[in-house]
Amino acid sequence: MFLPASFSLFPLLLLLGGAPPSSLQSLGPSKLRLVGPGSRPEEGRLEVLHQGQWGTVCDDDFGLQEATVACRQLGFEGALTWAHSAKYGQGEGHIWLDNVRCAGTENSLDQCGSNGWGISDCSHSEDVGVVCQPQRQRGYLSERISNTLRPQGQRLEAVRLKPILASAKRQNPVIEGAVEVKYEGQWRQVCDQSWSRNNSRVVCGMLGFPSTGTVDGHYYRKVWNLKMKDPRSRLKSLTKKNSFWIHRVSCLGIEPHLASCQVQVAPARGKLRLACPGGMHAVVSCVPGSHFRPGKAKPGRKEPVAEQEMRVRLRSGPQVGEGRVEVLLNRQWGTVCDYGWNLASASVVCRQLGFGSAREALSGAQMGQGLGPIHLSEVRCRGYERTLGDCSALEGPQNGCQHDNDAAVRCNIPNMGFQDQVRLAGGRSPEEGLVEVQVEVNGIRRWGAVCSDHWGLTEAMVACRQLGLGFASHAIKDAWYWQGTPGAGEVVMSGVRCSGTELALQQCQRHGPVHCPHGTGRFSAGVSCTDSAPDLVMNAQLVQETAYLEDRPLSQLYCAHEENCLSQSADRMDWPYGHRRLLRFSSQIHNLGRADFRPKTGRHSWIWHQCHRHYHSIEVFTHYDLLTLNGSKVAEGHKASFCLEDTNCPEGLQRRYACANFGEQGVTVGCWDTYRHDIDCQWVDITDVGPGDYIFQVVVNPKYEVAESDFSNNMMRCRCKYDGHRVWLHNCHTGDSYRASTELSLEQEQRLRNNLI
Repeated sequence: MFLPASFSLFPLLLLLGGAPPSSLQSLGPSKLRLVGPGSRPEEGRLEVLHQGQWGTVCDDDFGLQEATVACRQLGFEGALTWAHSAKYGQGEGHIWLDNVRCAGTENSLDQCGSNGWGISDCSHSEDVGVVCQPQRQRGYLSERISNTLRPQGQRLEAVRLKPILASAKRQNPVIEGAVEVKYEGQWRQVCDQSWSRNNSRVVCGMLGFPSTGTVDGHYYRKVWNLKMKDPRSRLKSLTKKNSFWIHRVSCLGIEPHLASCQVQVAPARGKLRLACPGGMHAVVSCVPGSHFRPGKAKPGRKEPVAEQEMRVRLRSGPQVGEGRVEVLLNRQWGTVCDYGWNLASASVVCRQLGFGSAREALSGAQMGQGLGPIHLSEVRCRGYERTLGDCSALEGPQNGCQHDNDAAVRCNIPNMGFQDQVRLAGGRSPEEGLVEVQVEVNGIRRWGAVCSDHWGLTEAMVACRQLGLGFASHAIKDAWYWQGTPGAGEVVMSGVRCSGTELALQQCQRHGPVHCPHGTGRFSAGVSCTDSAPDLVMNAQLVQETAYLEDRPLSQLYCAHEENCLSQSADRMDWPYGHRRLLRFSSQIHNLGRADFRPKTGRHSWIWHQCHRHYHSIEVFTHYDLLTLNGSKVAEGHKASFCLEDTNCPEGLQRRYACANFGEQGVTVGCWDTYRHDIDCQWVDITDVGPGDYIFQVVVNPKYEVAESDFSNNMMRCRCKYDGHRVWLHNCHTGDSYRASTELSLEQEQRLRNNLI
């Protein structure tokens, strides 16, 4: 068998100490990914897929040019910097590349010089990391689909629906109209000849709609014919130009983008033949998901789901329609492993949730790591399944998948126009400022400020999401240092109360006539937004497993009494004689978000507690309560001041926060803060409680003092049985565990969180 010279010389060059072949181009483009516990999508340890196995890249000779090539291959616009010495943790398995040398103009690392696949003198302590510019390349899809038109090889840029009927023009979002495709910078209409329902499904998916509706083709043909007969209509002359038409589109219906379909711009014989002779423009009708239906009664309200259907949700995504994929199995939410995760499977998830097809199928826990079981792995969807449960998959634990492989998605969503109805003014950066909204006043649309009465983090979260800026980091009620837009200083919205799930401030509850006691100016509402946020979740299983009763002598409770950890009846006891009955338990609070959880205030305002000899950075961090089955509180809530620190972190992630010696306080992404059952105040004082059935409740960050990506999982509840001598906790779950079937009203939930019932 004849071998190319480069292959036959390769062993000889190595023996003689000569340079091996300098290019890997012949081996084909490889896949890259960025890995690292809690890393943002644009930064992490650089890993490359070769021979079906992921491996790392050594930092020898690696620099900004090499990082730029890697970032562009990953779909980012470029690189900011690179990191040596395994800054993002040490990888496992092969070190596939060493001494990588790029000019900076290559399309992939395969085209750069190196020692060759697997030839390295490095250890994993030298694994290289990169930090890319967060901006994505235009039209980038995380799984590189064929984005070319056939046979011309040109790029399809965008798709839109042009409403024709008066009723369609009034709808928001636009769900029916003629299909228009942007090709070489020009909008063209698509010929309806051979147009299929599969084509419509792809178009609707790109526009953010899960399914297609029916079109009255006869009526649209009548309208078309009338326009063709009208001598004043430009349409007749335009249709005779091939530059007006996309001649033919043929899709299977499972493509994430029209560019993946067979597309013929002009007839086969070129410009001598007319495109679309005797035809008209293709018309598509889409069916919006429940979040986006016009005239929807209650934004954020979930629709009933069949019991046998696998339930799916997205968590930790900064925008609507994106996040970590979680599924409900055996009454427990769990994640999906990214092994084999692709756009087809991601699109099934998106459509099941009422969005369009997937823009990106994300791997490597880019939307944060989940907590609990990994339910599914190696999900294989064809693309037309109705739910994720219809796809083939393995059970998560079968192949050793970990939470740093949690899959996520970014879905296409409809353009509702909400982003044009809000803006920020006066801030130091585009992510902060006074909130100005556009509302209708006496039939005229005008811009104005929002009253800051009742303005909080849930309202700020809606504003940031509406702006396309992700999460809220601060809700500002006294923004005297920011100047609003001239002419927009009058308050046009007051009494705003949002649940946090709304798509726009205009969907939140608010006053009818505007009523703002403080007036305008410095008391207008403001926000500061961020693209990543922490997310605290209590480990419910640990609470259930560690609960027990202790009768503790008063002589050992002086410090706890000083910190208000006992019920009020303890004040009337004959200290130090007697005892208190305590329901004790361990708690483990995980940060599952994409940013560290930090105290709201700086060290200058932390409080020193002499008894326990540490600083408390947050005065009210948790509520511990025992409630009757109808929600009345029977045991004094423990409003704990907390010393926040990383008690433990996953393998490969260093602890960053420690309370000792006035150290920095917080909880790192992916880490957890543990409070053992045997430390002071880790209890509820149930001395005055009689035997019976109760609800045991823990709420983390109850006053929303620190912004999070998701507040629905901050409450943990258990059923509690107490017979006067022993206690049993069972059915412990976080507050978001059963929200698919039962939801508290916003007011009920707020009252429970703040011990008002």
